[in-house]
Amino acid sequence: MKILVINGSPKGSNSNTYRLTSAFLDGMREGLKETDPQIEVKELAVNSLTVKPCLGCFSCWNRTPGQCCISDDMSHMIQTLLWADVIIWSFPLYYFTVPGPLKNLIDRQLPMLLPFMAENETGTTGNGSHPQRYRRDHQKTVVISTCGFYTAQGNYDGVYSLFDHTCGRGNYTAIFCGQGELFRVPEVSGRTDEYLSYVRQAGQEYIAGGISQKTQTALNQLLFPKETFEAWADASWGIHPDTSEKESDALIFTRQMAALYRKENYPGKDLVLEMYYTDVGECYQILLSKDGSQVYTDGSLPATTRIETPVTLWRSIAAGKIRGDEALMKHLYKVTGDFQFMLHWDTYFGSPTPRTAKSSHAGGEEKTTNMCILLLPWMALWTAVPISRYWGSFACIGICALLPLLFYRNRKTPYEILTNPLVTGISLALAAGAQERQMLPFSYLVFGSMWTVSCFFKIPLTANYSMNHYGGEDAYSNPLFIKTNRILTLLWGLFYISASAVTYLLMGTSLRGLTGIFQCTLPIFLGIFTAWFQKWYPAKVAGGA
Repeated sequence: MKILVINGSPKGSNSNTYRLTSAFLDGMREGLKETDPQIEVKELAVNSLTVKPCLGCFSCWNRTPGQCCISDDMSHMIQTLLWADVIIWSFPLYYFTVPGPLKNLIDRQLPMLLPFMAENETGTTGNGSHPQRYRRDHQKTVVISTCGFYTAQGNYDGVYSLFDHTCGRGNYTAIFCGQGELFRVPEVSGRTDEYLSYVRQAGQEYIAGGISQKTQTALNQLLFPKETFEAWADASWGIHPDTSEKESDALIFTRQMAALYRKENYPGKDLVLEMYYTDVGECYQILLSKDGSQVYTDGSLPATTRIETPVTLWRSIAAGKIRGDEALMKHLYKVTGDFQFMLHWDTYFGSPTPRTAKSSHAGGEEKTTNMCILLLPWMALWTAVPISRYWGSFACIGICALLPLLFYRNRKTPYEILTNPLVTGISLALAAGAQERQMLPFSYLVFGSMWTVSCFFKIPLTANYSMNHYGGEDAYSNPLFIKTNRILTLLWGLFYISASAVTYLLMGTSLRGLTGIFQCTLPIFLGIFTAWFQKWYPAKVAGGA
């Protein structure tokens, strides 16, 4: 297959639209790599060609049929147009139509038509037409464009009219995307990269026979809501809307950050984010309310959370050049006030379009881990066996047998898989006559060792469960999250290892019957400590820059 890409942007390869075109082309290549490995692609940038305006002299119709009187790059361009099986027109919207240089190229296609009047061969009716000089019915056309408005809808009437007449209504594929300027903004690359993945998918489907309705729906979605994009776009000019005075780069950046606030996630009370840019000595506040965001330059509001950072660093974090949590662990910036705001940053400033969840079971919902499943067999062992060694042991064996049923709606971890044979083995030993005073302390030792040993793994035990509250598995790449959980896992492990010694001593006294209550009550206090530590420790690290 021969594919011709006509890049009609005056910016050439730096075009925002060209990023969409490249993604679509990549998808086409992926779709063709097995059926047509000999794919040929030619890419022509209009801004590198010399194509003068049409003179309207009609020499190409009467004096030199099929040949223009102007000697420039258009003669070669016509041959290239005839060579292609698929033509991809890529351009930004300029004043509701195509850019001027591209319009010159389109006008100069006149030699490819015959002068005679005929019924329109392209499918439009009632307006007259000219027949093609060359057979081009094998060719397919794709039109890809971005514009600076929040939506493409209603802004491409002129482009639709142009290609309806030249290609025929319904005879070409169009991908028109609003908010095109965002494709050059690193700070929102998460959302734009997501959109580009849909464009790539569209390229694959186009080769297979046509873009699916599901993919087309994704392509028609706004990158950001209207008010978000327009606030961001207005701020990007760096001019105060009331005074028309030029604003600093730090203030522009703050206004753009504020524009990305997702008011649908308003937490029920107003929040004030204070940004102090240490490298330029500027401080601004962002009020986040149920009605939206507002930037204050006078520092008049009491801050909920204050971030002290070089503006260059925060730009790098926003652009994804450095992870914010890594920079925090290296003490490159400082956070004071309510650190919980930072833990929910993506909730307030994240993408408005949820990522496609990976279905993990028939219900289509993503499974989550549950620490209760891990603790249930052990708690049963420690409470039931002191009451009745024989029947308590069989009760634990029954619980272990039924435990896999819980994995229908919950994701299992290696520790639950390990728990089943461990508790079953200890219970069988007790049912067979093993002494409680040896086996119960041994069970605490085994349980505590499992926690302690996991501290040396990449993902400590508690992280497998607490990640549900911190963005899922993405939390695993957060060094502060991992360090916090590594400390907590070690503390829990040491607690249960020490509990084995305490249990052994208690079971040799008249307080033997209290061992189960003792060992099941103390974890409650450790759980309270865990909840406090998960908030205190990250805040301590954040405030220590």
